[in-house]
Amino acid sequence: MASTTTRIYFDYAATTPVDARVMAAMQPYFSELFGNPSSVHFAGQRAEAALEEARAQTAALLNAHPDEIVFTSCGTESDNLALRGAAWAQRKKRGKRHILTTPVEHHAVLHTAHQLGELQGFEVELLPVDEFGRVPPEAVEAAIRPDTALVSVIYANNEIGTINPIAEIGAICRERGIPFHSDAVQAAAHLKMDVQADRVDLLAIGAHKFYGPKGVGALYVRSGTALIPAQTGGKQEHALRAGTQNVPYIVGLAEALRIAQEGTAEREQRLRPMRDRIIGQVLEEIPRARLTGHPVERLPNHASFVFEGVDGNTLLMMLDAAGYACSSGSACKTGNPQPSDVLLAIGLTPAWALGSLRVTLGADSTPEKVEAFLAVLPGIVEKVRKLGNG
Repeated sequence: MASTTTRIYFDYAATTPVDARVMAAMQPYFSELFGNPSSVHFAGQRAEAALEEARAQTAALLNAHPDEIVFTSCGTESDNLALRGAAWAQRKKRGKRHILTTPVEHHAVLHTAHQLGELQGFEVELLPVDEFGRVPPEAVEAAIRPDTALVSVIYANNEIGTINPIAEIGAICRERGIPFHSDAVQAAAHLKMDVQADRVDLLAIGAHKFYGPKGVGALYVRSGTALIPAQTGGKQEHALRAGTQNVPYIVGLAEALRIAQEGTAEREQRLRPMRDRIIGQVLEEIPRARLTGHPVERLPNHASFVFEGVDGNTLLMMLDAAGYACSSGSACKTGNPQPSDVLLAIGLTPAWALGSLRVTLGADSTPEKVEAFLAVLPGIVEKVRKLGNG
């Protein structure tokens, strides 16, 4: 058991600590180089230069052009801008009102799509997913209609770690002339991003998932993709996102993305064996346990399970008391006694879905910490079952 002085963090899908190199890159723009990048004087020019350098770096890392990068406040805002902006533009230009997305999206996408349907007359259709939460490309092809305004498919699922066949889906959308958006907030920390190879038109990322600061994100918008801004005011960010840019955080995002994208292979090599150790040991030692998500096509740091007859929130509290920070799935849902939409969508019953556990590894994870965790988890699961008579 971990002592209270040596807490062990296994919730890197929820958020990550800011890398020291990112902190160092950001620091001058809080005090010395504090100008508004829209100002014409020397202080503004220096801030603008930093802003555009960060834009160019972010674009290069995504295999995009600098003019295709829009900085936002977070991944959620990037998703909102993509869905609303593209849907509104397609309706205005072509009269299209049909939105295709999936039941396993982050709520930043799903709730936005549903609001477009409920309040603004769009028809939202949810694509089928398999038992692993993957979207079959042929299902996308079959569902596209002449009035389809937008397709949105999550790159890698935050709750169950499954990676979708984004390039195949992108090719279908490209052939049919449909704007294609992907929420890559979880993916960008661990997978190589290439908007050309993946054929995406809109790609959302958020810095705090890859060791950058909270409160900053980016949206890739392929040149020629029409968007109507959801936030109006000034002409910042190519007139797509009004408001003075957060220069220190944008600099931090660019540096964090560089570190993440340049280290994907090394990070996978380090994390995957620990992930596989957790998966193998849990399924072997804990009765009535199931892996959620794809067994192979999943994020290299991500292990997720359901336990029949277990209350997930009680499990999290007992793990926390033992010194381990984990999650029941999305960090946005922790504490909610309702079963996860994602787990229900992949066919689990509420009796299973309520007993979810997500273990995500990161910079400070070690084999020793994993073994300590695996030594206590079976006993805690059994204790939770006894408390609930499960």
